[in-house]
Amino acid sequence: MSKILGIVTVAAVATLALAVSAKAVRFTLTSPSLIEGGIVPNAHVYRGYGYNGENRSPQLSWSGAPPGTKSFAVTVHDPDAPRPGGWWHWLVFDIPATGTGLPEAAGNGAGLPPGAIESVTDFGSPGYGGPAPPPGRPHRYVFTVYALKVAKLGLTSTAAPAVVDAAIRKYRLAEASITAKFGK
Repeated sequence: MSKILGIVTVAAVATLALAVSAKAVRFTLTSPSLIEGGIVPNAHVYRGYGYNGENRSPQLSWSGAPPGTKSFAVTVHDPDAPRPGGWWHWLVFDIPATGTGLPEAAGNGAGLPPGAIESVTDFGSPGYGGPAPPPGRPHRYVFTVYALKVAKLGLTSTAAPAVVDAAIRKYRLAEASITAKFGK
Protein backbone atom coordinates (compact mmCIF):
# COMPACT_ATOMS: atom_id res chain seq x y z
CA MET A 1 0.00 0.00 0.00
CA SER A 2 2.79 2.45 0.88
CA LYS A 3 4.51 1.65 -2.45
CA ILE A 4 1.30 2.61 -4.32
CA LEU A 5 0.96 5.78 -2.23
CA GLY A 6 4.57 6.66 -3.05
CA ILE A 7 3.98 6.20 -6.78
CA VAL A 8 0.82 8.31 -6.65
CA THR A 9 2.69 11.04 -4.74
CA VAL A 10 5.55 11.06 -7.28
CA ALA A 11 3.02 11.25 -10.15
CA ALA A 12 1.19 14.13 -8.47
CA VAL A 13 4.42 16.07 -7.90
CA ALA A 14 5.51 15.47 -11.52
CA THR A 15 2.12 16.68 -12.81
CA LEU A 16 2.32 19.81 -10.63
CA ALA A 17 5.88 20.51 -11.82
CA LEU A 18 4.77 20.24 -15.45
CA ALA A 19 1.85 22.58 -14.82
CA VAL A 20 4.10 25.17 -13.16
CA SER A 21 6.67 24.76 -15.95
CA ALA A 22 3.98 25.26 -18.62
CA LYS A 23 2.87 28.51 -16.98
CA ALA A 24 6.44 29.76 -16.74
CA VAL A 25 7.03 29.47 -20.51
CA ARG A 26 3.78 31.02 -21.73
CA PHE A 27 4.60 33.33 -24.65
CA THR A 28 3.22 36.80 -23.89
CA LEU A 29 3.13 40.25 -25.46
CA THR A 30 2.80 43.43 -23.39
CA SER A 31 2.82 47.17 -24.04
CA PRO A 32 2.63 50.12 -21.65
CA SER A 33 0.29 51.96 -24.05
CA LEU A 34 -1.95 49.16 -25.35
CA ILE A 35 -4.57 47.39 -23.26
CA GLU A 36 -6.40 44.29 -24.46
CA GLY A 37 -9.80 45.52 -25.68
CA GLY A 38 -8.83 49.16 -25.01
CA ILE A 39 -8.57 52.15 -27.35
CA VAL A 40 -5.39 52.78 -29.35
CA PRO A 41 -3.90 56.07 -28.04
CA ASN A 42 -3.46 59.04 -30.41
CA ALA A 43 0.32 58.60 -30.23
CA HIS A 44 -0.11 55.45 -32.34
CA VAL A 45 -2.83 56.70 -34.72
CA TYR A 46 -2.01 57.49 -38.35
CA ARG A 47 -1.44 61.09 -39.47
CA GLY A 48 -3.58 61.43 -42.59
CA TYR A 49 -6.97 60.34 -43.97
CA GLY A 50 -8.56 62.91 -41.67
CA TYR A 51 -6.59 61.85 -38.57
CA ASN A 52 -4.01 63.91 -36.72
CA GLY A 53 -2.23 61.13 -34.86
CA GLU A 54 1.47 60.94 -34.08
CA ASN A 55 1.90 57.68 -36.06
CA ARG A 56 4.45 56.21 -33.64
CA SER A 57 4.58 52.45 -33.26
CA PRO A 58 3.95 51.39 -29.65
CA GLN A 59 6.61 49.96 -27.38
CA LEU A 60 6.20 46.17 -27.36
CA SER A 61 7.78 43.59 -25.05
CA TRP A 62 7.58 39.82 -25.20
CA SER A 63 8.66 36.97 -22.98
CA GLY A 64 8.40 33.20 -22.74
CA ALA A 65 9.49 32.38 -26.27
CA PRO A 66 9.45 28.62 -26.84
CA PRO A 67 12.60 26.53 -27.24
CA GLY A 68 13.81 26.52 -30.82
CA THR A 69 12.96 30.18 -31.45
CA LYS A 70 15.42 31.54 -34.01
CA SER A 71 13.79 34.90 -34.77
CA PHE A 72 10.67 36.98 -34.21
CA ALA A 73 8.20 38.84 -36.41
CA VAL A 74 5.74 41.56 -35.44
CA THR A 75 2.59 42.50 -37.32
CA VAL A 76 -0.28 44.93 -36.90
CA HIS A 77 -3.44 43.97 -38.77
CA ASP A 78 -6.95 45.44 -39.05
CA PRO A 79 -9.27 42.50 -39.82
CA ASP A 80 -12.26 44.87 -39.98
CA ALA A 81 -11.00 46.96 -42.92
CA PRO A 82 -13.51 47.11 -45.76
CA ARG A 83 -11.41 45.04 -48.16
CA PRO A 84 -10.63 41.35 -48.57
CA GLY A 85 -7.90 40.25 -46.17
CA GLY A 86 -8.14 43.33 -43.97
CA TRP A 87 -5.41 46.00 -43.81
CA TRP A 88 -1.76 45.45 -42.87
CA HIS A 89 -0.41 48.35 -40.81
CA TRP A 90 3.05 46.97 -39.95
CA LEU A 91 5.16 43.93 -40.76
CA VAL A 92 8.61 43.47 -39.23
CA PHE A 93 10.56 40.22 -39.47
CA ASP A 94 14.04 38.76 -39.03
CA ILE A 95 14.14 40.22 -35.50
CA PRO A 96 17.00 38.35 -33.79
CA ALA A 97 16.08 35.63 -31.30
CA THR A 98 17.90 37.59 -28.58
CA GLY A 99 15.26 40.33 -28.89
CA THR A 100 12.68 40.86 -26.18
CA GLY A 101 10.82 43.80 -27.66
CA LEU A 102 10.78 46.93 -29.76
CA PRO A 103 10.99 50.50 -28.47
CA GLU A 104 8.30 53.09 -29.14
CA ALA A 105 8.65 54.61 -32.63
CA ALA A 106 10.71 51.64 -33.92
CA GLY A 107 8.32 51.68 -36.88
CA ASN A 108 10.24 54.53 -38.46
CA GLY A 109 13.13 52.09 -38.86
CA ALA A 110 15.51 53.82 -36.45
CA GLY A 111 14.69 51.68 -33.41
CA LEU A 112 14.83 48.27 -35.05
CA PRO A 113 17.54 45.79 -34.08
CA PRO A 114 20.25 45.12 -36.67
CA GLY A 115 19.05 42.70 -39.33
CA ALA A 116 15.33 43.32 -38.78
CA ILE A 117 13.33 44.14 -41.92
CA GLU A 118 10.15 46.19 -42.28
CA SER A 119 8.19 45.28 -45.38
CA VAL A 120 5.58 47.07 -47.44
CA THR A 121 2.24 47.63 -45.73
CA ASP A 122 -1.14 48.37 -47.26
CA PHE A 123 -0.19 52.05 -47.06
CA GLY A 124 2.24 51.25 -49.90
CA SER A 125 5.59 51.56 -48.15
CA PRO A 126 7.57 49.89 -45.36
CA GLY A 127 7.17 51.11 -41.79
CA TYR A 128 4.46 51.54 -39.22
CA GLY A 129 1.15 53.11 -40.23
CA GLY A 130 -1.26 53.58 -37.35
CA PRO A 131 -5.04 53.12 -37.25
CA ALA A 132 -7.03 55.25 -39.70
CA PRO A 133 -10.38 53.55 -40.25
CA PRO A 134 -13.21 55.04 -42.28
CA PRO A 135 -16.09 56.57 -40.28
CA GLY A 136 -18.34 54.03 -38.62
CA ARG A 137 -17.90 51.40 -35.98
CA PRO A 138 -14.47 51.05 -34.36
CA HIS A 139 -12.04 48.61 -35.94
CA ARG A 140 -9.88 46.03 -34.16
CA TYR A 141 -6.10 46.35 -34.43
CA VAL A 142 -4.28 43.11 -33.70
CA PHE A 143 -0.67 43.62 -32.57
CA THR A 144 1.06 40.22 -32.76
CA VAL A 145 4.53 38.90 -32.09
CA TYR A 146 5.49 35.54 -33.57
CA ALA A 147 8.28 33.24 -32.43
CA LEU A 148 9.71 31.66 -35.57
CA LYS A 149 11.73 28.49 -36.16
CA VAL A 150 13.96 30.14 -38.80
CA ALA A 151 16.50 32.94 -38.36
CA LYS A 152 15.57 34.60 -41.68
CA LEU A 153 12.39 34.50 -43.74
CA GLY A 154 14.35 35.11 -46.94
CA LEU A 155 12.19 38.09 -47.88
CA THR A 156 12.96 41.75 -48.53
CA SER A 157 11.33 45.06 -47.67
CA THR A 158 9.42 44.91 -50.97
CA ALA A 159 7.60 41.68 -50.07
CA ALA A 160 3.82 42.04 -50.23
CA PRO A 161 1.94 41.73 -46.92
CA ALA A 162 0.25 38.47 -47.97
CA VAL A 163 3.64 36.92 -48.79
CA VAL A 164 5.11 37.97 -45.44
CA ASP A 165 2.02 36.70 -43.58
CA ALA A 166 2.21 33.32 -45.34
CA ALA A 167 5.91 32.94 -44.50
CA ILE A 168 5.33 33.88 -40.86
CA ARG A 169 2.51 31.35 -40.55
CA LYS A 170 4.65 28.64 -42.21
CA TYR A 171 7.50 29.06 -39.69
CA ARG A 172 5.71 30.11 -36.48
CA LEU A 173 6.29 28.25 -33.24
CA ALA A 174 4.08 30.49 -31.11
CA GLU A 175 2.27 33.81 -31.18
CA ALA A 176 1.00 36.34 -28.69
CA SER A 177 -1.33 39.27 -29.39
CA ILE A 178 -2.93 42.40 -28.01
CA THR A 179 -6.13 43.55 -29.70
CA ALA A 180 -7.10 47.20 -29.28
CA LYS A 181 -9.78 49.28 -31.02
CA PHE A 182 -9.98 52.62 -32.75
CA GLY A 183 -12.63 54.50 -34.73
CA LYS A 184 -14.29 57.85 -35.43
